[in-house]
Amino acid sequence: MSADECISQSDSKEIPVSGNDTEGSVKPEEYQTIALHDSKNQQNGDCSFPVMKNNTGDEPAIPLTNGDVHLAQAQELWSTARDEPVKLRMETSGLGSEPPMTIHQMFMSTVQKYGDYPALRAKKDGIWVTLTYKEYYQHARAAAKSFLKLGLERFHGVGILGFNSPEWFIADVGCILAGGLATGIYTTNSPEACHYVAHNCEANVLVVENNKQLIKILQVRDQLPHLKAIVQYKGELEQKLPNVYTWAEFMKFGASVADSELDVLIDSQKANECCTLIYTSGTTGNPKGVMLSHDNITWTASAAGRMINLKMAEEELVSYLPLSHVAAQVQDMWICMRFAGITSFAEPDALKGSLANTLRDVRPTSFLGVPRVWEKMQEAMKAVGAKSSVTKKKISDWAKGIGLQASYNAMNGDSSVPWGFTLANALVYKNVRKALGLDRCRSCFTGAAPITKDTLEYFMSLYIPIFELYGMSESTGPHTVSWAEGYRIMSCGKVLTGCKTKLDKPDTDGIGEICFWGRHVFMGYLNMPEKTEEALDTDGWLHSGDLGKHDEDDFLFITGRIKELIITAGGENVPPVPIEDALKEEVSIISNAMLVGDKKKFLSMLLTLKCNIDDNGDPTDELTLLAVDYCQQHGVIASKVSEIINKKEPAIYKAIQEGIDRVNAKATSNAQRIQKWTILQRDFSISSGELGPTMKLKRPVVSKMYEEDINKFYGE
Repeated sequence: MSADECISQSDSKEIPVSGNDTEGSVKPEEYQTIALHDSKNQQNGDCSFPVMKNNTGDEPAIPLTNGDVHLAQAQELWSTARDEPVKLRMETSGLGSEPPMTIHQMFMSTVQKYGDYPALRAKKDGIWVTLTYKEYYQHARAAAKSFLKLGLERFHGVGILGFNSPEWFIADVGCILAGGLATGIYTTNSPEACHYVAHNCEANVLVVENNKQLIKILQVRDQLPHLKAIVQYKGELEQKLPNVYTWAEFMKFGASVADSELDVLIDSQKANECCTLIYTSGTTGNPKGVMLSHDNITWTASAAGRMINLKMAEEELVSYLPLSHVAAQVQDMWICMRFAGITSFAEPDALKGSLANTLRDVRPTSFLGVPRVWEKMQEAMKAVGAKSSVTKKKISDWAKGIGLQASYNAMNGDSSVPWGFTLANALVYKNVRKALGLDRCRSCFTGAAPITKDTLEYFMSLYIPIFELYGMSESTGPHTVSWAEGYRIMSCGKVLTGCKTKLDKPDTDGIGEICFWGRHVFMGYLNMPEKTEEALDTDGWLHSGDLGKHDEDDFLFITGRIKELIITAGGENVPPVPIEDALKEEVSIISNAMLVGDKKKFLSMLLTLKCNIDDNGDPTDELTLLAVDYCQQHGVIASKVSEIINKKEPAIYKAIQEGIDRVNAKATSNAQRIQKWTILQRDFSISSGELGPTMKLKRPVVSKMYEEDINKFYGE
């Protein structure tokens, strides 16, 4: 019997897809909880494979070198209950068919082979302190036992609120080993935003970095009925409070818990059960808890690392992006663990300037930067170049021309380099890489937000190609990957091996909504079945909300986004509607407000004032009576929009700014604050194109019409 015949057949509708494992069509209903085949048995015409039983005697498991990973019985590809397993999107061959693993099993596999190799490095009093993989594992077990002693219940959250550190990793992995749901919380979150996440994941324990973060939690502690303890992992406590512990106290707290008790709990874990929550914001409403299974993480870490040709125990990276974001967590924690790499931690002020020093100190072998980081590097190098002598400028310009051509040649598979490349490399490229700390770096990546062609070509001119990644929290990070042997400028790369892309409802140009299929697709949103059904269709495809197309070589290009989410240059997702609505509520003279800042360093706002409309429905220059009253309340006599704008009427501009300040005070993070704003000469209307037939704001049209005003915000 063939391998394909080992999978139960169905009459499901075939769906055209593109992917790296199989050609043609896939029938999602054919993928059962287990769809694996033993190669020896296949050769003998037998499609069965060795099956182990757990102590209940009814759950199949996959035999692996580090013990047996059990899969819980599951009925659906998705779930919104914290303790409900899911079917895995297994393939019949290739990378997508690999046996599932739990986090513990992946960790143990690395510890057994590379236990004495360095795992985590952080500076203490200016000196690098290293934990080996054995020590890292021992610390994680100690943390797990302490979580159990503190009362962590199965499938309840451990919220982690702080900057990247060994303690962050140990708390996260320890939580998972103890059967909890590891949950990162952004350090920029307000107390209210922290409360929402902690309450939603039913956190039993919150791990905070310092007193600043502790104060946030103490403000909302009484509103968290599941919270049993708080742990502060940096510094001493400023005051002793009940059930609040230092890191040292916490790590000793579980010493009385028997190893056998923890082992039983670890052995009971299933690869298709939830172990991690990533909170992501939609266009409106509260953040959604993205449920990731053990298999989501272990399989994606393996698949992504193999696709970019990572080697065991040869990689080193710098951890500085927020670990509550899926991109940083998957790269810094999970891919590094899978490939026995070294994670070196940056200083908390990394994005304020110290990252450059850390990069030069560590000299990583790979580096992931959000677009804003690459832009800052570009700006810094341009500033240095502007101060150079005429001769140095000429040499630099000459070398950049050669570097850009050489980079394009390499991208297109042409190994030849322009004349003078060797000299340019010696004079410029090597020195630039060394100055940036990227002289050992084999792969430079960008992701989490769109990057401009200008920035990509700038680094290409220095012979530093930047490889773009694309994915979502809901796809455990990467869905498409660019790497040295496979990239195109402005493309997000090719689909992760073992996964598939479908372009839903493509137009005449081949542009459709990008949909994902693979073992990286999330389980569902915690306690949000309706939102989950919006994201996953009935066949199990994840709908991204992004629009894209493939070129003839299957490289994916993003052409737009269905969702209105603004992604700043720093990679933060900002839903515009709540901010716009809040401002209109605060400042009643405002008619329309549109938040801008996609790919930019900060957010700005286009505003219009309330005015009368003429018989054709077009806005006039005449203020409405309510607007006139508003002006009078602020000591201003005005009847026209133009009067306020031309005079930049101080009292009105001050009132608007104060309204913006009030909105900013409620922002969940710094990135969601409005920095600049302007009042437009006329209100939006259907006839002029800013509004659709249902009065819905047409953002792309407004952005184009007022491009000059928007560019002024950013000095462009």
